[in-house]
Amino acid sequence: MTKNIFIASAEPYTGKSVIAFGLINMLLSKTQKVGYFKPIITQEDADHKEQHIEAILDFFNLPINYSDTFAFTGQQVLHQPQTENSSEIIDTIISKYKKAEENYEFTVIEGSDFLGEGTAFEFESNVLIAKNLAAPVLIVVTGEHKSTAQVVNTAINIFRNFSSRDVQVLGMVVNMVKQENVEDIRQLLLAQVPADIMLTVIPMESGLQSPTMQEITEALNGNVLFGEELMSNQVDNFVTGAMMLPNFLNHIKENVLIVTPGDRGDIIIGALQANQSTNYPKVAGIVLTVGSIPDQPVMKLIEGLQTVMPIISVKTGTFETSNAIGHIHSRITKDNKKKIQLAIQVFEKYVDLKALDDKIITFTPEGITPHMFQYQLVKRAKSIKKHIVLPEGNDDRILKAAARIMSQDLVELTILGDPTEIGLSLKRLGLNLDLSTIHIVNPKTSEHYDDYVQTLYELRKNKNVNLEMATDMMTDVSYFGTMMVYKGHADGMVSGAVHTTQHTIRPALQFIKTRPGVSVVSSVFFMCLPERVAVFGDCAVNPNPTATELAEIAISSAESSIRFGIEPRIAMLSYSSGSSGAGEDVERVREATNIVRERRPDLKIEGPIQYDAAVDPDVGQQKLPGSEVAGKASVLIFPDLNTGNNTYKAVQRETGALAIGPMLQGLNKPINDLSRGCTVDDIFNTVVITAIQCQEV
Repeated sequence: MTKNIFIASAEPYTGKSVIAFGLINMLLSKTQKVGYFKPIITQEDADHKEQHIEAILDFFNLPINYSDTFAFTGQQVLHQPQTENSSEIIDTIISKYKKAEENYEFTVIEGSDFLGEGTAFEFESNVLIAKNLAAPVLIVVTGEHKSTAQVVNTAINIFRNFSSRDVQVLGMVVNMVKQENVEDIRQLLLAQVPADIMLTVIPMESGLQSPTMQEITEALNGNVLFGEELMSNQVDNFVTGAMMLPNFLNHIKENVLIVTPGDRGDIIIGALQANQSTNYPKVAGIVLTVGSIPDQPVMKLIEGLQTVMPIISVKTGTFETSNAIGHIHSRITKDNKKKIQLAIQVFEKYVDLKALDDKIITFTPEGITPHMFQYQLVKRAKSIKKHIVLPEGNDDRILKAAARIMSQDLVELTILGDPTEIGLSLKRLGLNLDLSTIHIVNPKTSEHYDDYVQTLYELRKNKNVNLEMATDMMTDVSYFGTMMVYKGHADGMVSGAVHTTQHTIRPALQFIKTRPGVSVVSSVFFMCLPERVAVFGDCAVNPNPTATELAEIAISSAESSIRFGIEPRIAMLSYSSGSSGAGEDVERVREATNIVRERRPDLKIEGPIQYDAAVDPDVGQQKLPGSEVAGKASVLIFPDLNTGNNTYKAVQRETGALAIGPMLQGLNKPINDLSRGCTVDDIFNTVVITAIQCQEV
């Protein structure tokens, strides 16, 4: 299984790029198939690539197109319509990530940078992205310009915010900490975070934080006068040359940048001479303010020197220039290999590589989000195209769903109805559906009509169905569509937008019939809740199942859960939990639970259990301590149709959950029923799950 890790922060300038370089370098020592993805980038200029991504691709020579490393720029996200922010953006990110992920054994995902407007939205988007990509998080916090208490509080708050949203945190890196505070911060965090969280505290490393002369020139929009070949010089501190020369020389430190007006020839010459003297530290460069340049004699002197440090000219005054230099944050760029190597060295020095490797190897994602669930459904449906028949071609919702289905090339499609009427409806609706890509069949004029009538007669003549009755029944689109599936002219059928459940599934019960070993046809809904996907059964077919039928529904629902990538933890719902209640209904659920345990001891099941104890961890622990299911049930089995149908609709309306289904279980071939109040999305999703069922028949 492809693995990943999400490097996340909640504030700007944390140095997470250092972690990204170190992590990719560590992973490349184990596999050459390492991917990199940054869902939302900070791209200030549309004509230039993001420097950090360029540096990673260039240094490691990763075979990834730049355009494949991200999904959106920050500006694109901010300018999306509000309704799309939480849904379509995530869907696009998942789609782009999954397409790239197929090429790698491990992918490093890097969160956004928290620069510019929209920072409040950024944290929530990072949480959503990490959760939907099932990526464990490595939190990065900065210690720069913070007290020990501020660092610890920030780290704990970020950790709790991720954890409270059910995002799994692998470790925490506190970066750029004052050396004297390192041990205090480590001990305080160890006392407050869970023991299984890997903790790393990295002291300030001036070589990583210090900007180069090139970065300073770009930030100040400066003009290079001399020393262009030394623009990679690192600037560790700066001093304003506004004093007399003897006093000024006392302020020269290693890698100092001198800020002075161009008319201070004494300061400029003194700096040049000090840089060549063995008695003074190295000078990184000179910034000449207020747009001035040295007098001609000084310029002549400089031009005659064999080696000259970078000297740049800027238009701003000395105070404004000094203030701007103090706010420059250095970035790791592709042309600064020395800084990249230093970043990797710092990572390897302070991060416990073995512990991190062990955590990555043993990490197992918990659950699946609705967005990822829907993405995987569509991908699976596309993998082996199946033939689905939609009998209700006279309904506008069916035609709209068909247009969407065919635009994604999901299945081969047959629609039952009058071709002329369907063509007119498509035109009226303005749908872009190429009629040559689908089959439109009028049952009464179909070449298979007589054969279908004869087949139905042979199948049902022992049930008092004569040939005339069979002829009449076959004009019904439900019978015709079901017969297409029976005869192998289609793989599955989706109906019920216009017809009742009984009308839809009656033909299937009559001659598709149930699979061997299955005595009851039941249904499940895939409830796409805000944070997870749960399976609800039976909410559409069986009014009052017996204990044996209830057990069979539970087993079928668990198998459907497994088939669609959801680990089954079955809750047999009732108005009582454990042994606390009694009564006929509770005993029926208790008996059903015992039957499941006998037939399928491999399944995790709890019952009877109340809904709140099944889904709420705190309530579950209180009512059924030690249970493998309580508080984290993924398959919820309702005791009767009245309870199930009302509950799924209440949950759907109150939480905004998407209910995919109902999907029928137990039939020999896939026939699925829609609600008459279904939406286009409902039809689309039901066709998708039907196509997946067809792949396994």
